[in-house]
Amino acid sequence: MPELRHDPIQKRWVIIATERSRRPSDLHVGSSAVGDAGAFCPFCPGNESATPPEIMAIRPPGSHAGAPDWKVRVVPNKFPALRIEGSPDREAAGVYDRMNGIGAHEVIVETPEHGTSLADMDYRGVERVVQAYVARQADLLRDQRFKYVLVFKNHGEVAGATLSHPHSQVIATPVTPRTISTELTSAREHYHLKERCLFCDVLAQELQAGARVVWSDPMFAVIAPYASRFPFELMILPRRHGHAITALTPEEVSGLARVLRDTLRRLKIALGDPAYNFMIHTAPNLDYEPRRVTFWQTIPWDFHWHIEIIPRLTQVAGFEWGTGFYINPTAPEEAAMFLRGIELR
Repeated sequence: MPELRHDPIQKRWVIIATERSRRPSDLHVGSSAVGDAGAFCPFCPGNESATPPEIMAIRPPGSHAGAPDWKVRVVPNKFPALRIEGSPDREAAGVYDRMNGIGAHEVIVETPEHGTSLADMDYRGVERVVQAYVARQADLLRDQRFKYVLVFKNHGEVAGATLSHPHSQVIATPVTPRTISTELTSAREHYHLKERCLFCDVLAQELQAGARVVWSDPMFAVIAPYASRFPFELMILPRRHGHAITALTPEEVSGLARVLRDTLRRLKIALGDPAYNFMIHTAPNLDYEPRRVTFWQTIPWDFHWHIEIIPRLTQVAGFEWGTGFYINPTAPEEAAMFLRGIELR
């Protein structure tokens, strides 16, 4: 029988309708291919002049900016969603509000190898990418015009990727996104009621129950959320409480690289390299200039950064748009059990 489950973090209901699809082979796997085969790639080594000047890069000793021997390269997006210049200048427009499209939009080119995804890299390669994630978060949060910085990845055309060369993106915004605000509110309410972190409580319960745990080690755990919106949706949670990814130790950066790579590898083996999105949810900028974030003053204790991974195996349709509900044809317990059985190679 279908089951309604409530997500205490996002405060939404999900319908787990397992009768609609019983096995991973029943799911439509969105192709990870991007339609640029054989085309000129601006992210490949030797084509550095085809992108805006690099913001940062991880290079061997003795290398210099613009040289083609980089390992990870960060550049401004050539077609940014938000512009770095100016000030927000928020103002009323009658009952509405408007502000200038101020922010930052960057591309993290994850590897010089055009056909090598995060799931196929060695751990050291993924560690360099995670180092870039942390460095760009930390740098952009120094700009007090920006209230939030999101690191995300679109893998595959169905997931929104327009170039096949492996890359992630970073967007800084002058407002806190609604999804993050809801998580912050849920975390704050839970903390004020129980004096504990909501995410820590969820993680402790999941580790004790075990049914939705895909993998865990002393530093991180991978779970299929209780109220998963999509088949094989996953969450990576640090076991040490922390509100921001920028506070990771070097050892934790290495650990995160390992768990991220292995998780994406499991999905690739299990589902045939599906398109997916992942997003890093971390704390907003507590030094945001126009209005100090006093409402979120408990963030260091109540919020818990994490990564959400969403394989693109189903489509959002009219019911979802009209109600805010999601229909998931694969129970998270089944997804976790299937992924636990995958042998990494």
